[in-house]
Amino acid sequence: MNLARRTALTLILLGLFAGCDGDPAPKVTNMPAMTAEQVVIDPAEMTPLQRAEAGQALWEEKCRTVAGEKIYKTVPDVEGLVLLKVRPEAGEREWADPMWPGAAFALEAQTDEYITTFLGYEYAVRTKGVPDKITKELRGYIATDRRPGLMDRPGYRYVDVIDSEDKQRYRYVLVHKPRPTSKIGWIDTLLEKSPAPDPIPRYGVTFEDHVISEERALGVASSTVKVIDLQTNEVLGEMLRYAWSTPASRANPSPWLTAYKCPGHAVGAGAATRKFVDQILIPRKEQ
Repeated sequence: MNLARRTALTLILLGLFAGCDGDPAPKVTNMPAMTAEQVVIDPAEMTPLQRAEAGQALWEEKCRTVAGEKIYKTVPDVEGLVLLKVRPEAGEREWADPMWPGAAFALEAQTDEYITTFLGYEYAVRTKGVPDKITKELRGYIATDRRPGLMDRPGYRYVDVIDSEDKQRYRYVLVHKPRPTSKIGWIDTLLEKSPAPDPIPRYGVTFEDHVISEERALGVASSTVKVIDLQTNEVLGEMLRYAWSTPASRANPSPWLTAYKCPGHAVGAGAATRKFVDQILIPRKEQ
C-alpha cells in the first residue's frame, strides 16, 4: 500500500476513534517518533500522518508535565460567586476550526447553561439502580431539579455575571415555580436574572483560552481556569487543560467535540469548570 493511501486510511481511523474524557489516545504507528525540533519548527512540512503523531506526542507530554488541577486554598460555606467570563455560544463552525479559542472546553455548557451549571445539584451516576459514590476522580452530573434525599451536593445559591454589553452586574438564581397548565403539579425550574445588589461577591471565576499557533498546527489546544479572591487578588486554584484532535474530516466533522482531554470528566463534561471550582469554593449546604 502506498504512503498516500496508508495516510488517508490512518486519518480516517483516527477520526472514527476520536477521544472521550478519561480515555487514553490510540497510538499512531508506522512512523518514527518526532523530535522536539520537528514538533515546534516545521509542522507545515509534515505529512498528515506525521502531524497526527507529533500532535499526540505533544499532548501526552503536556498531560504528563503541566496539565492538571492545582488547589492552593479552600473556602467553606460559600453562597455565591461572580463569573468574570461566560462561555460564549459556539457551533459547527467553531468545533471544526483549528484556531477556535474555546477548543479545550468544547463540551462545556455555553451562555445561560454555563451559568446554570454553577447553580444546579450534583447527582451520582447509578449502576443497576444504585447511586455510585461521588469522589474527586468520579464526579456526578449537574441537574436543576430537586429530588428529596439526593440534594446533599448543592450548587451555589446565586451567581453574579458582568454583562459583556452594558458592563452591569446581574444576579442569577434558580427558582422553582408550579406550571400553570399542569394538572399533576409539575414544577418548572427557571433561571431568573435581576440587577445584582452590592457588594460584589468576594470570589470570582475566570478562564483564559490559549491560542498558540505552533501547538494548534498540531491539533493541540489549551485553556486555564482560575478561582480568585477579588479582595486580595490571590489565586486560590487553577486548572490547566489540554486537548488534542486530528483535523476535521468527513468521518469526524466536529473534531473538538471528540478531542482527547486532560484533565477531563467521564460524566457531566458540560460542567467541568463548576466541578473544579466547587472543590475550592465549597457551596453552603441546604438547611
